[in-house]
Amino acid sequence: MTPDAPTAPPRIEPATLNDIPTIIQLAEATWEPTYRFIISREQIDYMYRVIYTPASLKRQMDEQHHSFLLAYVQGEPAGFASFSPLPADEDGGAGYKLHKIYVLPTKQGQGLGVHLIEAVENAARQAGGNFLDLNVNRYNPAIAFYERRGFARQREVDVAIGPYFMNDYIMRKEL
Repeated sequence: MTPDAPTAPPRIEPATLNDIPTIIQLAEATWEPTYRFIISREQIDYMYRVIYTPASLKRQMDEQHHSFLLAYVQGEPAGFASFSPLPADEDGGAGYKLHKIYVLPTKQGQGLGVHLIEAVENAARQAGGNFLDLNVNRYNPAIAFYERRGFARQREVDVAIGPYFMNDYIMRKEL
């Protein structure tokens, strides 16, 4: 079995405002382990406070039109993803952006990330999306996961988040 090979399929459901505490619980368990070797403790703490407060998640859902998906394994929340439509590109192509995908460290390597990303891809396709973009830190080992899933590096960007910068690749997958 490859590290990305799916095991028993998880239950993946759209999240609502009532699921914000579950999203926060999952973020608390995944955020620091994901970034501890990539960015400073100060940057981790700052970004977490900006992105994962109840008010911020509500704003992402209500105002920024982010759709969240929750993945459950044996009835327990084990991961989440969020995505939203992008403005039409110069060619009129309809794209989507994967904003977040996190899986509990204890559930990584069991195919849950594959199921989540496929659910996002399917939702984007059904909504008329031609491509899916994402940002990933240039030092994040998840780059290899995205490449195995068919994403290709498009360009480098440095994204300001408060006083910090995320040094990212923008990756794209045609749908």
